Amino acid sequence: MVVTRRLPEPVEQELVRLFDARLNPEDRPLSPAELAEAAGFADALLPTVTDKITASVLGVEPLRARIVANFGVGYNNIDVAAAKAVDVAVTNTPDVLTDCTADLAMTLMLSVARRAGEGERHLRSGSWTGWRPTHMLGTKVTGKTLGVVGLGRIGRAVARRAHHGFGMRILYYDAMPVPAEEVASLQAEQRSLEDLLAESDFVSLHCPATPQTRHLMNAATLKAMKPDAFLINSARGDVVDEAALVEALRSGTIAGAGLDVYEGEPSVTAELLTMENVVLLPHLGSATSETRVAMGMRAVANLEAFFRGDPPPDRVA
Repeated sequence: MVVTRRLPEPVEQELVRLFDARLNPEDRPLSPAELAEAAGFADALLPTVTDKITASVLGVEPLRARIVANFGVGYNNIDVAAAKAVDVAVTNTPDVLTDCTADLAMTLMLSVARRAGEGERHLRSGSWTGWRPTHMLGTKVTGKTLGVVGLGRIGRAVARRAHHGFGMRILYYDAMPVPAEEVASLQAEQRSLEDLLAESDFVSLHCPATPQTRHLMNAATLKAMKPDAFLINSARGDVVDEAALVEALRSGTIAGAGLDVYEGEPSVTAELLTMENVVLLPHLGSATSETRVAMGMRAVANLEAFFRGDPPPDRVA
């Protein structure tokens, strides 16, 4: 088995105990050629969401890999169709990162609304001269309207925090059915995407990265938002057209944004780095010790089941 990046120590210890695991002590990204080489000599790959498991990687001859156990709930980094074509199983790590990612989305929302990042930079630079009534006025969150795009596990967890903790009105847009009891508990109101954008003070993205959701937030959809609204993205970077977002932020089409993911990770559009009405985090959605260990153990459980001949609990392909 090849593990593409360093994982929390308890996870690596378990992998070494159970499997002939080749770890990555240098924690450097593997090139496409190295990933293909790994697929050729290892029975299993344990990649992260930044490793592109493409048709080319899975097309190596001879192909030895039988399972790709992704470290992450999203698996758009894996060419699932190519994996199916060569009978390679694909698993992910759902559920265990729901709460931490929801917490992070709320962190972004509160930070951009209350200008927390801007305020900290102001203070650390020595520019703060003391309290005054008109200094760095932000936007109230309590009682506002939150539009959730994608009311799945994480979207619902964000909506619960917002509704029950901050008294926010919840609107949602989702192409898939949402359990009626979840909708009722949140007093959530379903909307078309256009209507959700027009009514929401905050728009939080929680949809998967698919060809259909690529650049879901583009020049037209950003323009549909209220000029005093904020966009929050803790889903996947390519759901947002970053060039269009930069223009919307620059022109005042929207008031601000909180981002944890980016189109060209780890690269970030340069203009975003200079904007004070944007909060930027380095893909920290699931970054707690407890969650990252739980994700790793979930991947281990999938691998154990597969090699035992049982259905992996989190098989997606």
